[in-house]
Amino acid sequence: MPQFQIGCRSERASPKLGVVSCALRRTLGLVEGNFRWDTRRVLIMGVLNVTPDSFSDGGRFLDVQRAVHQAQYLAESGADIVDIGGESTRPGAAPVDAGEELRRVMPVIERILAETFPVPISIDTTKSAVAERALAAGVQIVNDISALRFDERMAEVVREAKAGLVLMHMQGTPQMMQLNPHYEDVVSEVRDFLAERVSFGVAHGIEKSQIAVDPGIGFGKTVEHNLQLLARLEALVSLGCPILVGPSRKQFMAKALANDGTKRLGGPAERVWGTAAAVACAVIHGARIVRVHDVAAMVDVVRMIEAIEKSGKGGGGS
Repeated sequence: MPQFQIGCRSERASPKLGVVSCALRRTLGLVEGNFRWDTRRVLIMGVLNVTPDSFSDGGRFLDVQRAVHQAQYLAESGADIVDIGGESTRPGAAPVDAGEELRRVMPVIERILAETFPVPISIDTTKSAVAERALAAGVQIVNDISALRFDERMAEVVREAKAGLVLMHMQGTPQMMQLNPHYEDVVSEVRDFLAERVSFGVAHGIEKSQIAVDPGIGFGKTVEHNLQLLARLEALVSLGCPILVGPSRKQFMAKALANDGTKRLGGPAERVWGTAAAVACAVIHGARIVRVHDVAAMVDVVRMIEAIEKSGKGGGGS
């Protein structure tokens, strides 16, 4: 199976992307095609939905060339990973079959990887057939919102490709997940679920160093559940895997801000400031990967937090 290698572009072609490309080889620890998470700095995962119905950008990037340009824009804006998805997972979204998902994502992936691309590509899918094709084309990471539950072949596909893997918590399915979600203790239950799924992956031959975990903000949770997960994210650190958090532009922020009566419910594009606050909170409480739409703004948020934390660890000033 061909393995995607992050190459260093020549400075004449793109000085900025050349530097980023070389740094990412070191940061993500890509050795001979074997993906290992290395999150000594927080990684930014940029979202690229090639779907007609995603909640934030559905329909914007169905055209292949436009999607390729967006992938390049995300990388140039500072994304460490570009996450490509061909099936909407918004609440109530209708499922699509593997053939349709492949029809949407593969032309984009193949065009992106036809030349050296400066950052790894992730495939956002629950289907082993889609993951297998994407990995064969050079994708490095599988972002599986089902945490290996919806397709029994997915663990085998990830193991054989030695790919990175994101395991996410979700109560129910995208079609049903927001119908009265209930937990006795959302943080403990999410942690226990993720611990079990990590053990499942390891038992099926996936190295723990390949795995990141995602509490699934907005996936089968109320506003209060999402806020509790962000506030108590440290509870997931003991799982021993990097924590990925994806609050970007989600509706719970609009509802939380509207609860005091001073702000109306805004659309996804109006949630950048709320996203920035959620990202900042997540990083402070242990997130090592953040999945976002507004890459440039969130790069600033994350790097500023890291600068503050680095200064604090350095002791007193002059």
